[in-house]
Amino acid sequence: MLTVAAEATPAVRRTPMNPEVDAYVERSTRWPEEVRRLRGVLLGTGLTEELKWGKPCYAHQGGNIAIVQEMKDFLALMFFKGALLDDRDGVLEDQGPNSRSARRVQFTSVDDVERLAPAVTALVARAVAVEDAGLTVAPPDEVELADEMARRLDGDAALRAAFEALTPGRRREYHLYVSAAKKPATRDARVDSCVPRILAGKGLRDR
Repeated sequence: MLTVAAEATPAVRRTPMNPEVDAYVERSTRWPEEVRRLRGVLLGTGLTEELKWGKPCYAHQGGNIAIVQEMKDFLALMFFKGALLDDRDGVLEDQGPNSRSARRVQFTSVDDVERLAPAVTALVARAVAVEDAGLTVAPPDEVELADEMARRLDGDAALRAAFEALTPGRRREYHLYVSAAKKPATRDARVDSCVPRILAGKGLRDR
């Protein structure tokens, strides 16, 4: 894991609330109070508040730092470059086996948000330092596509162009989804279901 040697702790000014995020919070029915409390913590760090991918997102000089995700069983604060952060409080969790960069903090109550607020504030400071230093997670090796996907791309120039225009992570996600099926017929069916999304420039889970 890469880390930043020193953690800057400059005085920060609370950033203004974004009206789009105001509306998001008002619509929230799953974790509304937890989102409000977490939002207050994040606004106090000096990050810019935006609504991206339909969720509250917090940035530093144009670089995405963290995003709020309302899951069924918990509220998450996902740090885009969490794998590079010094998690000295031990609060970051993997997104899943295929996640290389992102890590998240999970909350299931307002008490969790308040208890973990100092750790979140410290992680934001480290994430800002990582962003300022220009550190990035090395991209994964390009995967060898499932035969069914490779054949479809070879026979459709427009589909190949759209597929190659996707980010490496999105291409990898499609490969994992298709290749996970045991039967060739199921893999073909999965490719069929992916084609419209690929042509639309979307990842497997993009809305």
